[in-house]
Amino acid sequence: MDIFKKMKAEDLNYKVAKKAGVYPYFHALSSGQDTEVVMEGHDTIMIGSNNYLGLTSDKRVINAGIEALKKYGSGNSGSRFLNGTLDLHKTLEAELAKFLHKEAVMTFSTGFQTNLGIISAVVGPHDYVICDRENHASIYDGCKLSFGKMLRYRHSDMEELEKCLQAVPAESGSLIVTDGVFSMGGDICKLPEIVKLAKKYGARIMVDDAHSLGVLGKHGRGTAEHFGLEDDVDIYMGTFSKSLASLGGYMAASQEVVDYVMHVSRPYIFSASMTPASAACALESLRILEEHPERIKALLDISQYMRDGLKKLGVKIIDSITPIIPIYVYEDEKAFLACKLLLERGVYVNPVVSPATPKGMALLRTSYTATHTKEQMDRAMKAIKEVLDILKV
Repeated sequence: MDIFKKMKAEDLNYKVAKKAGVYPYFHALSSGQDTEVVMEGHDTIMIGSNNYLGLTSDKRVINAGIEALKKYGSGNSGSRFLNGTLDLHKTLEAELAKFLHKEAVMTFSTGFQTNLGIISAVVGPHDYVICDRENHASIYDGCKLSFGKMLRYRHSDMEELEKCLQAVPAESGSLIVTDGVFSMGGDICKLPEIVKLAKKYGARIMVDDAHSLGVLGKHGRGTAEHFGLEDDVDIYMGTFSKSLASLGGYMAASQEVVDYVMHVSRPYIFSASMTPASAACALESLRILEEHPERIKALLDISQYMRDGLKKLGVKIIDSITPIIPIYVYEDEKAFLACKLLLERGVYVNPVVSPATPKGMALLRTSYTATHTKEQMDRAMKAIKEVLDILKV
């Protein structure tokens, strides 16, 4: 049988959406990522990015990238393991480790690669990795790349997590991996309960703070700071493509763990290092976050303004404090159509459909930025309400 036969099927989601004229992906921007963008020639309120602190258009961050390009060139032409380490990488790692109150940090070229690189290195053939079912796809792929056994528990179900821990043989190691802020629902993991169970069963904890850095905690250090449990999480994973307005990822842990992963992680050893501009932009963004923690409050305030406004309009949403607000439309087709109708009204949101969500639980993922204005939020709310009414959601 021809391996390409599956590509000819007419019932593939993207083919159905294109045929119906509601294909929602790959809309091109002709402006920078900001609270308002130019998308395919139209001014559009952006409530679909992860630019949480609004730093992608900050002149200080842009200038840092320009200066790095001038000094180091456009790329490193090799992996960190060999010729691709810059003093800039080491400065970023040192400052991030100090900020996160961890002994050491190592950086990766992308966020997805970070989870692949950490989990596949830490979890060995006789180990168990235990995951929340709503963890990010990169965590799942990291588990697949490891030689350990993966166990999953229902989303934030601590009873089932304990059953998973009880199933781990005494002679095996175990790593609990959870998103800090879940990327689709915007809810926060039950870290205090996870810590108690980890201590009870001798497990280690890894928290994916991709959507928590710069969002949670008084200083923006993430989920563990939010709960006052910074000494109880063994590994932080995070990305630079969200709050830190760049590209790449990091692992923060003890020096021993970082040294080990640096020397055995195949995704790390065999990938080119972060470009100079990416490292410089992430470093400058980190410094701005440290100097201006009021951006965190501005982010949570504008997110709460949107959350309160949607509730007043009768829109059903999940209660949380994070800048991710999912709006359920339930049917995949309605999600595609809603995105089209919203874009026509000058508002961009992300469609999330099966298999990224369970069948019948399609949603519009909206997310907010510290530099959004209430006037922008009012316009976006009005458009969302209009579209939901049209779709009878």
